Amino acid sequence: MRLLITGCNGQLGRSLHDLSTEHPEHSYVWTDIDRLDLTDAQAVSRAVEEADVDMIVNCAAFTNVDGAEEHEAEALQANADAVANLARTGKPIVHISTDYVFSGEGWLPYRETDTPRPNTAYGRTKWEGEKRLMALSPDSLIIRTAWLYSPYGKNFVKTMLAAAEARDELRVVYDQIGSPTYALDLARLIFAVISAPRRPAGIYHFTNEGVCSWYDFTREIVRQARCLQGQDRYAARITPIRSEEYTYKTPRPHYSVLDKKKVKDTFGIDIPYWADSLSHCLRQLLSAGGC
Repeated sequence: MRLLITGCNGQLGRSLHDLSTEHPEHSYVWTDIDRLDLTDAQAVSRAVEEADVDMIVNCAAFTNVDGAEEHEAEALQANADAVANLARTGKPIVHISTDYVFSGEGWLPYRETDTPRPNTAYGRTKWEGEKRLMALSPDSLIIRTAWLYSPYGKNFVKTMLAAAEARDELRVVYDQIGSPTYALDLARLIFAVISAPRRPAGIYHFTNEGVCSWYDFTREIVRQARCLQGQDRYAARITPIRSEEYTYKTPRPHYSVLDKKKVKDTFGIDIPYWADSLSHCLRQLLSAGGC
């Protein structure tokens, strides 16, 4: 199968690239904003036709939550208009979405059948992208994920490592609950979906197994880093705080755990526990000489 991968310079795109050598049965066209503007409908149509691809994996998005609040029109272009342009090519799409389509006000894991109620510009634009994709390309799949991290780009794990090395104290919220997602595990799921003999269209949820708060996540990041590199390097004290003690430009969901039963039952996958996948990432990250 010939695959077009958008957003190839992001965390997930680079993780897919890492795994592509394990899947020589496919051929790949890698693209990002510097090569293809997905908001340009004619350019998208031309690029897909010239590349003669069989499927599109859309990893491109406007993911800056605070930036989306200030620039919602720009976020809508990237998260909805661009998705519609891809959908109009007629190719099946694997599209990545987010837990932010939900309000984050519940206390039970969100299922795919739960009604989205986004309360941020980022969530609204991603939900709009989902709706347009399902209307224009009903054979496509949407994978919602959350708390994505990897050795690449900017993410929470790398930010906390740098902060734990530079500061005496880290103040981290303990009342926001979710599930981290290692981008390499999400990339493995995408390849499983692509290679499956049946790919039922629709929405799926994927994160690593288990739940934690941002405080719990930070403690485990620092604990594992100390095991790998010694106690002295990451010496910061980690203090739990309430969300109200931290200043946010944009509200964050208090509970955004995603139910993964559907994706496990459909594709027969085993999902690693979040702390085990964190260990894999940190070994790669820290053995490469730091953050």
